[in-house]
Amino acid sequence: MSPGDVTRLQIGNDVQIAGARQAVREAAVAAGFSLVEQTKIVTAASELARNTLVHGGGGHMELEVVTISSGKGIRLTFVDSGPGIPDVDTALSDGFTTGSGLGLGLGGARRLVQEFSIDSTPGGGTTVTAVSWARAGQRVPR
Repeated sequence: MSPGDVTRLQIGNDVQIAGARQAVREAAVAAGFSLVEQTKIVTAASELARNTLVHGGGGHMELEVVTISSGKGIRLTFVDSGPGIPDVDTALSDGFTTGSGLGLGLGGARRLVQEFSIDSTPGGGTTVTAVSWARAGQRVPR
């Protein structure tokens, strides 16, 4: 995968979630992420893909390798056309859940990456974007 190329993967079932995780892992290895960085971005991707399926009714993930002067990163964008998130701040707080989980999903995913944003409209779907950089401790601003 070359910088700027975008790979779009459907997320409509558990097999596709596993495929998304594998694609993220392969991109992280190719981008020079350490094992810890790989684990963090794959864990975030897994949680966000699961949310796309369970809460958004399915959708897709866009995977893009991005570059800055200090190195490479990975941008993940998860898009669904589900019911949206009525209160994003509450949804990001630890312990909040609309299901049977621990309520660590969105907030946990946010802590695993360097850049994180949510655009959600009640009744209009949700887009979550997460970016991680290889050797994040050495990252310079873009």
